Amino acid sequence: MPSRVRNKIIFLACLLVFAGLGVVIYREWVVQKPFAVILIVADNLAPSHLASARLFAGGADFRFKMESLPHTALGKSRAADYAVADNAAAATSIATGQVVNRGALGLSPEGQTIETLLQAARRAGRSTGLVANTPLTEPAIAAFYARSTDARDAGALALQLLEDDAPDVMLAGGGAQLVPQEQGGARRDGRDLLLEMRQRGFDIVRNKAELESTPGWRAPRTLGIFADGDLAFVEDQSRSPTQPRLADLVRRGIQLLQFNRKGYFLVVYAGLTGRAAELGRGESLLREMRELDEAVATALQYAGEKSLIVVSGLANTGGLRLNAFSFAPDRGIAILGPSAAGVPALTWSTGPGSPGAEPGSTTLEAVAAKTDRPQPVAEDVLVLSTGPGTEQINGFLDLVALNKLLGKRL
Repeated sequence: MPSRVRNKIIFLACLLVFAGLGVVIYREWVVQKPFAVILIVADNLAPSHLASARLFAGGADFRFKMESLPHTALGKSRAADYAVADNAAAATSIATGQVVNRGALGLSPEGQTIETLLQAARRAGRSTGLVANTPLTEPAIAAFYARSTDARDAGALALQLLEDDAPDVMLAGGGAQLVPQEQGGARRDGRDLLLEMRQRGFDIVRNKAELESTPGWRAPRTLGIFADGDLAFVEDQSRSPTQPRLADLVRRGIQLLQFNRKGYFLVVYAGLTGRAAELGRGESLLREMRELDEAVATALQYAGEKSLIVVSGLANTGGLRLNAFSFAPDRGIAILGPSAAGVPALTWSTGPGSPGAEPGSTTLEAVAAKTDRPQPVAEDVLVLSTGPGTEQINGFLDLVALNKLLGKRL
């Protein structure tokens, strides 16, 4: 073989080796920073609830869109002072990467302030957004912007929305905490926070039509408040036709935030799954799991295939179970009636035990131990994901690990 040909072959071989090494190094060591980073959190997102909601939504052969996400783990949520976390401590674990006391937001057990993912995203030049079907002052969403030792002090949490590092887009409920009592709100300090936010340059939108007409061609500064408290449960939405659904909020949040060429970070709280559990409304919880899944599907559709999307449970309340057998095609109310032996389809570990008390209820809901309200349950939560770096989400993990994974890609 002529030396010139041999040298060319050696050169090409070396080139291929170096190219292969470059690909390996890029995949394994270079942090890929996607344009869109979306975190979706929900209460009662556990295997038992997902299985029950799946059967209720479509029967034995049905699958939720979130079940198509390629990486899955069981997440452990705990507090520094209790073995079982509330949603404030669980959300703060993700937001800050530290285990905190129950009822604490953005503060270590020693009272020190901890940076949140939302603040880290702003520091990196990203646009930021919060979306929830509960008030913005609910602990699980407030964990990403607020610092407090009392996660239930909604009035004080609302004031922190006025700080200079407030998210660019906020779409939720909770209008009562933003306006004074003399205007029909709940604030006792006389302050009109909606007016103050408008004076700070925010567009204020109050219904679905206004949200859809909000300009998306400029840097976003949008505060959308669509209810005095929670948004309507899915079965009640016909009585609130001007309210957007959670999937609508996710879609518009993405469309408004993607103006920034450096990308965006969006936190979504599907809080009505937890609210249904707090109220002992099992059928509502199953319906809200479907709403959560539609929000996940919307995020996948509008954010694009190369986005980083993490869906995580927080806390579990009540211990809902779907009992007995049903035919494979059965769905909806067909699986919610008592069995031939009189066993209720839905039972709770704890709760008030008032079967059929909710208007429109289609089934009896029994409880094992009667309490004033459903109690926290020790159960791991589901963590589902897609995008760069999410192959690390597998097996069992602490929720604090999600902070590091997301933080590296902001």
